[in-house]
Amino acid sequence: MAAGKGTRLNSKRPKVLHEVGGRALLLHVIAAAKTLVPATQIFCIVGHEAVRVQAAVVSTGVHFVLQEVPRGTGHAMQVLKAQLLASGKPLPSHLLVLSGDVPLIRTETLEALCRLHIQERAAMTILTAVPQDPTGYGRVLRLTPGQTEVVAIVEQKALTPAQLATPEINSGIYCFETAALFSKLDLLSNDNTHGEFYLTDAAALLVADGQRVVALQAGSVDEVLGANTIAEMMHLDEAMRAATARRLMAQGVTIFRPDTCVIDAEVNVGPDTVIEPYVQLLGATRIGSECLIRSYSVVQHSELGNSVTVRNGCILDHAEIGDGALLGPYAHLRPESRIGVNAHVGNFCETKKTTLGRGSKANHLSYLGDAVIGEGVNIGAGVITCNYDGEHKHTTTIGDGVFVGSDSTLVAPISLGDGSYVGAGSCVTHPVPAGSLAIGRAHQITKQGWVAARRAARAAARKPEKKD
Repeated sequence: MAAGKGTRLNSKRPKVLHEVGGRALLLHVIAAAKTLVPATQIFCIVGHEAVRVQAAVVSTGVHFVLQEVPRGTGHAMQVLKAQLLASGKPLPSHLLVLSGDVPLIRTETLEALCRLHIQERAAMTILTAVPQDPTGYGRVLRLTPGQTEVVAIVEQKALTPAQLATPEINSGIYCFETAALFSKLDLLSNDNTHGEFYLTDAAALLVADGQRVVALQAGSVDEVLGANTIAEMMHLDEAMRAATARRLMAQGVTIFRPDTCVIDAEVNVGPDTVIEPYVQLLGATRIGSECLIRSYSVVQHSELGNSVTVRNGCILDHAEIGDGALLGPYAHLRPESRIGVNAHVGNFCETKKTTLGRGSKANHLSYLGDAVIGEGVNIGAGVITCNYDGEHKHTTTIGDGVFVGSDSTLVAPISLGDGSYVGAGSCVTHPVPAGSLAIGRAHQITKQGWVAARRAARAAARKPEKKD
């Protein structure tokens, strides 16, 4: 269910599109659901900002159900029922109902919930939790303490004084026998202060009908809690990132001061890689084995091979780095940068849409944009590929074994043949054939004695005139 607005967040973004662990809340829940069933069997109920929510998750392949008017969780299931019946397809035997704002829910917990539901032959199975402070949550009332059977779910404001001490809360995650649920949906009442139909009321209706309603307590409170404020959202984010760091360290990754690092849930890192403090690994980043990621580097949606060294302060965005490459410090690799095996990109170098071949080096203060650079190339300090003419981008092609002298500008479109040289300080505007030397700079003029003559002239200009 992903139709809510999330008013208490005070945000223009739909609640389920707020991010924890580097991914929207709803995407986390869909990912958990897809471990149980294929996307074709997942229905996402949308309402507030429906178009925006659909656009954010359509790539997952799930179906969408539109709840045009927000009239409660029970009404959301009524809308789903209508759409499933209208499709003419056989109804599923059971339904697993998830909230779109519980990103920490684990596959193992959902599997246990479904397993208990089948074993108990229940009409409804409720996932519960016991937080330190249950205030504000609906309580699950069991038939007998310690037993699985439930008699009702009571909202906070409807609790009697005796029931206030009940610690077990409703998570909003359920398993239903589809026929049993659908038979009760039209009996739900909206006679309450909000005028909404609550899915929780189905529990009492099913019990009254003599059907089994049972509950399973989750192992962790965090995995079933949603977030109604930004502060609560950040609590979930912290918990998810801590879990990600623990997962990586269990796989052989060394993370110094993991509390200072920002590591998204999708990140994967190979064993014997070392991550120093204050590193950010974001998105779908993949890092190989025996790498070193030094402090203050930010790696986003990038893929690094084995034995890569990323020195301090580098920024990588949608980049591909080959085995043994050396980056930084303070290198900026923008999208479509492909750095070859054992290549070097050094101090304050920037690359964009550039391939740097095996063993090639650009160690100092260079900008390489829209370039294809071969193997064993040396790019001197301050070299620039002039890729933009004010209207269009153009490509620079550099062959194998080329030497480009410091402070040279290569005006694209241009090509430098294999083994060619470019003299330092050159502005190269024409192709350089293989094995050739290109020098594109003004002829040097040396004036001997110029400094002494200049000093004498300045001294004469300052000498005061004699008066009569």
